[in-house]
Amino acid sequence: MRKFIGGTAVLGGLAALAVAATALATPSSSFSTEQLSLGRFGEIRIHTEDVKLKTKGDSDVYVVRNTVLPGGQSGWHYHPGPSMITVVQGTATFYDGDDPTCTPQVFPAGTGIIDDAVDADHVHLLRNEGVGNLVTVTMQIVPAGASRRIDAPDPGNCAF
Repeated sequence: MRKFIGGTAVLGGLAALAVAATALATPSSSFSTEQLSLGRFGEIRIHTEDVKLKTKGDSDVYVVRNTVLPGGQSGWHYHPGPSMITVVQGTATFYDGDDPTCTPQVFPAGTGIIDDAVDADHVHLLRNEGVGNLVTVTMQIVPAGASRRIDAPDPGNCAF
């Protein structure tokens, strides 16, 4: 009986932490996502002369279009797998949560960004600091059934 009570207390504590983390998450603004496709793949093993890609177990592969109005932003978040982002229109400005100087990384239309998600909690934020809409198309590979995006609290390194 003690194990059950202890396990229940631990689960309750974890649930409270999850609720607190969600409450501290930074919301997006003027940011919308349209899911273009979702495919469930078995274990992926691609090995060519120029490309190597290997997953463990089943994966979900998403393709999404994000539209960010001028002044809009994604909110701080991270992904449980890699993302390949193409800037279709406008200019994307990325900020890393672990950069104490909050130095922007700027990507104009026609460029691509790889978020390899080496760290499971690589917190980042995308902003549209331009005058026109920002549009990106992103392919993401995540473990089957996992959320493709996990909201995170503001890491406190940027003044905005």
